[in-house]
Amino acid sequence: MTAAPASTRHVAIVGAGPAGLFAAEIIAAHGHHVTVYERMASPARKFLLAGRGGLNLTHSEAIAAFLDRYGDDAGEVRAAVERFPPEKLIAWANGLGADTFVGSSGRVFPRAMKASPLLRAWLRRLTGLGVTIKTRHRWTGFSPSGGLQFETAENARIEIDADAALLALGGASWPKLGSDGSWVDAFTHAGIAVAPLTPANCGVLVPWSDVFRARFEGTALKRIALTIDGTTRRGEAIITRKGLEGGAVYALGPYIRAALAKNDETATLVVDLKPDREHADLVARLSRPRGKDTMTNFLRKTVHLDAAGAGLLREAALPDGPEALAARIKATPIRITGLAGLDRAISTAGGVAWRSLNANLMLAARPGVFLAGEMLDWEAPTGGYLLQGTFATSAKAANALLDWLGSRD
Repeated sequence: MTAAPASTRHVAIVGAGPAGLFAAEIIAAHGHHVTVYERMASPARKFLLAGRGGLNLTHSEAIAAFLDRYGDDAGEVRAAVERFPPEKLIAWANGLGADTFVGSSGRVFPRAMKASPLLRAWLRRLTGLGVTIKTRHRWTGFSPSGGLQFETAENARIEIDADAALLALGGASWPKLGSDGSWVDAFTHAGIAVAPLTPANCGVLVPWSDVFRARFEGTALKRIALTIDGTTRRGEAIITRKGLEGGAVYALGPYIRAALAKNDETATLVVDLKPDREHADLVARLSRPRGKDTMTNFLRKTVHLDAAGAGLLREAALPDGPEALAARIKATPIRITGLAGLDRAISTAGGVAWRSLNANLMLAARPGVFLAGEMLDWEAPTGGYLLQGTFATSAKAANALLDWLGSRD
């Protein structure tokens, strides 16, 4: 059992997503009274949506490779994940009865493949710890005295004065589920630096021809490699009405944003349709007589290129001759004109600047107010890295909050 604190304090947590709920669990387990304030009618809506197609909790790869997924500008998140690594998140989920397994891609899922059974068990645990969740409470900012201001469903304006607070307000993706970034104005007004919230893990916009769009919308380009400004990622992509999305595209997100910003919101994405075949091998295969085959059938028979891949070659004008055609298969240019909007993004980049926080994720200008989750300035690719980072920063902030309360005792 966790030892009781010297004195029981009231801790307010704003945001009932995974970061807020996990912090509530840690703090309540130490004997403090915790109230979670959530703007939506029920908790963890985005978490539930993420779990509809299979809740990807984390990844099983070696920790060194895992930490590299967070990029050079997220040292604080990497440090948090080192302290709360995947095996701890897996043990926590297993403890809730959501026994996990490792998929063929190395991703870790609960066996039920859904978020709802895990969330139900989690909410029961929180109830048992005495955590109170108040829904339809929209955080509107800090009061002049340092308290937290809320607007309720009845349009009443209330102020909460707690002994400590932890804000887990999320980013700005999927705004209909509660994460709309509306907190940014209140933070800016309070003089807290915030990097602009931009789409991450999102698709790119491509001006497809009408013919290509009509024929291949919804088709997957499998086992490809995408490159932008010298950075390459392998995987697959889905052709959408307005462009491309999918794992390989998402993994290049920071580099695509940089290229768009550098080139007046246009950039070139290069597709290797056959990354496992050498140029010389393709030339040899494409040098065979074509006979009466259409070009699409010829490409399918000789280099096993599907119809969508052949269509993509035509989008950039099909070259003549085996050498040129092989070169185009290895490097098909796609002009991208922007990113899909926040309403289509899986997550966001940007958030509260690290310089506004101390090493314990507490706001430097507001002692006793800690931050966690996606509202911080970091990003990660899909594949379990987002949720792992969210839980890890929550654990760090919650434990730092407990230490801060203990120091005041």
